Amino acid sequence: MTIMKRVTLLLGVIAILLSSCAKKIDGSSEEAMKSSIEEIKKSLDDEKKEKFEESMKLIMFQGLDFGKLMQEGGAEETVSDMKSKLDGKTADDLIAEGEKIQAEIERKKKDQAKGEIEELNQKMGQAEKDKQMLAKFEVKRSRFYKRKKGTYYVTEEPIIELTVRNGTDKAVSRAYFTGTLASPKRSVPWIKDDFNYEISGGLEPGEEVTWYLAPNMFSDWGKVDAPKDAVLTVDVTQLDGPNGEVMYSVNNFGEDEQERLEELLADYPEFKK
Repeated sequence: MTIMKRVTLLLGVIAILLSSCAKKIDGSSEEAMKSSIEEIKKSLDDEKKEKFEESMKLIMFQGLDFGKLMQEGGAEETVSDMKSKLDGKTADDLIAEGEKIQAEIERKKKDQAKGEIEELNQKMGQAEKDKQMLAKFEVKRSRFYKRKKGTYYVTEEPIIELTVRNGTDKAVSRAYFTGTLASPKRSVPWIKDDFNYEISGGLEPGEEVTWYLAPNMFSDWGKVDAPKDAVLTVDVTQLDGPNGEVMYSVNNFGEDEQERLEELLADYPEFKK
């Protein structure tokens, strides 16, 4: 290829590029706007066309007032606003503006994620502290069995027998537990369920007591048919204070919160501690 042909080819390419970049949206009317947008799209390669269309969406929906749109004359006013936004813009203008809008969206998302991560980390830290305090409320003994009930012992009622000691420095008005009834050689428990007990008169620091709790016989505890080798283990999950206020709890940071925290940190690893 001769130098002249190369120069001619180069000038032709530059002309095409300048033509596609210089074409502007005509916002004088709705029809003119649609026509000029289509003309610009035809002049763009696939990659730039995709960026152009994404930027159009971002610009058109930025600050869109749906309440205003539903009002009488709102649709016409919204279209007029869009024409004003796009009028005189080239493809490069729109793409640059779209990138600014997208960058601002990402900044806000990042700020929101940072705040949520901080909140979840705070909840997790508090849950760890609460777990240490809950460990001081000892379940010294736990048993599950069924006993005959009624004049002729025609029914059996489930009994959860607990011996607990309040090793915290505060009185407890209600205690919450998770009970797991399982056999030593079985991987799946017979039952795992939450229950709680309102303590008449409360349980003062240092006090120890044995409770015989009778769950509803129609509950899962009443329906379970576990063998004699089944062992009941009980975990304390929450303690309420003298006025019914939550003192310590692990329920504010559970599996859902842990999963959400992991998702956020996967998207924003820079916020890992």
